Amino acid sequence: MAIKLIERLSNAFGVSGFEKEVGEIVKEYAQAFAEIETDKMGNISLRYENQPTKGVKVLLDAHMDEVGFIVQAIRPNGMIEFLPLGSWVVNNVPAHTVMIRTAEGNKIKGITASTPPHFMTDAEKKAPLAMEALVIDVGTSTKEETESLGIQVGDPIVPDVQFETLHNDQILLGKAFDCRIGCACLLETMKAFQAEQAQSDVNLQAVLTTQEEVGLRGAQVVANQVDADLAIVFEGCPADDTFTPDYKIQSALKKGPMLRDFDVSMITHPGFQKFALDLAEKHQIKAQRSVRKGGGTNGSAYHLANKGIPTIVVGIPVRYAHTHYGYVAYEDFESAKALVLAILREMNAAIFSQI
Repeated sequence: MAIKLIERLSNAFGVSGFEKEVGEIVKEYAQAFAEIETDKMGNISLRYENQPTKGVKVLLDAHMDEVGFIVQAIRPNGMIEFLPLGSWVVNNVPAHTVMIRTAEGNKIKGITASTPPHFMTDAEKKAPLAMEALVIDVGTSTKEETESLGIQVGDPIVPDVQFETLHNDQILLGKAFDCRIGCACLLETMKAFQAEQAQSDVNLQAVLTTQEEVGLRGAQVVANQVDADLAIVFEGCPADDTFTPDYKIQSALKKGPMLRDFDVSMITHPGFQKFALDLAEKHQIKAQRSVRKGGGTNGSAYHLANKGIPTIVVGIPVRYAHTHYGYVAYEDFESAKALVLAILREMNAAIFSQI
């Protein structure tokens, strides 16, 4: 099982633009089976050593960053004003603990705080909550005291959550499964395929990208230079099975990876999508399809790169993505890995020419 890897990645500090701790885990894990390169954006590229140049060039992608916050200012009373990094619903932010990482690498715990109800008027209680009304309290009473902890403007912030498992390791609980669960699946897939790559018709490369949550910025850099025929984007995709009518559920836990046909950033290549779904049926791998009115993935960058790279998204459902806590079913992780391995094993030039 890959639970230890998932735990390390989930617990790692890696808000957008500050993914170094995640990257170190990736490089430590991948060094046993891949050559590693890191660009100035922090994107990490993986290739097998001495891999033949022949075959269909397939790119695997997963993003390393998580949603979080950044210090904007420190008030005279020591409270910290902050801005979101990535998409948050403001009502999910207050009354949680967070970790602020200083320039020296120290991690300072704080509480996301708002005005207590005891000191609010009835009108204020009924008014929509604004991000600007929130602060982070690190237990200090002056600006000088807060600064003495090493905290300064520009310091990154992540939810303070520790990974654990439930129900005999079948349910994973933690932060940053968007997209650390995808990172783990990419690494495990590439590790598993290593022994087969020399005999396969696929030339495999992988990239773990930065700053997806703030506009696919790492993937944009990769897309500017990537040489790939196909792209497979691993994601930790929002699960919809706790609030959606049964007939409309498209990313439920324990139903396999979600293959997204459409979101506002990409219309999935129908030929590649059909090939993947047919393989899922052939090998009896659970899979789901979804059509989303919002959202977006790194696939947006790749499907427009070069002359257009046929791209699919293999999303592992995450309940409560973009909040402090998430649930993932371990069997969905295994199904996603099995499906991508099937794609790599059965892809060849003849099939690619028909996609």
